[in-house]
Amino acid sequence: MALFLTDEQTMLRDTARQFVNETAPVSHMRSLRDAKEPAGFSRDLWKQFAEMGFTSILIPEDEGGLGLGHVEAGVVLEEIGRNLTPSSFLSTAVGAVTALKTGAADLRQIWFPRIAAGEAVAALAIDEGAKHRPAQTALRAERSGNGFRLTGAKTFVPLGHVADLIVVAARTGGSPGEENGITLFAVEKGAAGLTATPERLADASIAARLQLDGVEVDADAVIGEVDQGWAGLTRILSAGRAGAAAELLGVGGGAMDMTIGYLRERKQFGVPIGSFQALQHRAAHLYSEMEVARAAVLKAQQLLDADDPNAERAALVAKAMAGLAVTLAVQEGVQMHGGIGMTDEYDIGFYMKRGRVLAELFGDANWAADQLARMSGY
Repeated sequence: MALFLTDEQTMLRDTARQFVNETAPVSHMRSLRDAKEPAGFSRDLWKQFAEMGFTSILIPEDEGGLGLGHVEAGVVLEEIGRNLTPSSFLSTAVGAVTALKTGAADLRQIWFPRIAAGEAVAALAIDEGAKHRPAQTALRAERSGNGFRLTGAKTFVPLGHVADLIVVAARTGGSPGEENGITLFAVEKGAAGLTATPERLADASIAARLQLDGVEVDADAVIGEVDQGWAGLTRILSAGRAGAAAELLGVGGGAMDMTIGYLRERKQFGVPIGSFQALQHRAAHLYSEMEVARAAVLKAQQLLDADDPNAERAALVAKAMAGLAVTLAVQEGVQMHGGIGMTDEYDIGFYMKRGRVLAELFGDANWAADQLARMSGY
């Protein structure tokens, strides 16, 4: 598979770039932050995403969607990252849609039309500790009548306080640390016993701590098979990692463009600082690292679309490489801007904060490297 976009994907990129640039640039994020918007994103903008067809990219054509793939979803996510746009695209249009594809037809018939219309947002409730450790799931799901009772807590759930649908990983068997015994559930907003405590993160986005105190769900809320949810969870997380990596590329690309522009404009000793060889070397190094990461992300997306068994590994590589490259991009950006780089009135610092949050989502670079080593027998 060639590591470049097709003509159709390039057209989608150009459309997404123009749309996000015009409707949700960095100033949009600033205004939501300054207004202390309790939702953490704009529902009106989410409806506009739906009108553009973006929310239904991964929904199959025979179920009312566009029937496109993770490459196309990544194209949109990169533009979201480039503009630091607060959005539920990753958790809803990528994460939840991937989850629901393995669920019962009744669940898809309920949620796919709402997601496609921009009427619903979703959240993924996976982690329970300070770090990403999906196999350590301890939240219990016990049989109750013809359904289940969920008891436990989840952390770091982006937009979990406003989500209409929450995909919850729970343990119906086994012990924390084991892959067997995990089951996925679709929990609706407002369920009795569900409490969400929002917390604003470093980048001004909002994630929630969820407490489930005997939340009752019926058997139809099960996504996939009871006790056999690890395979489905792996697909969701691989899609999430590739999507987060694509958004990271946007963050890094936006930071790099801003930095290159600053090097061309800022003058010292009567010449642009971009003419200094030391800064040129650093800019060239950054460009190279971003391009290598871009290739890794595109490869992961292509393998996901092909349902290739190596997609999980590729998604881990993409997440790690994008995280490292974007960390370099934002750090170099702030350094080359000088002291103004971390002032609130200048945008480059926001790229650093967003990159930091995305780097942790679905596992940081160190965790991904460790997983790859374990999968290779080390």
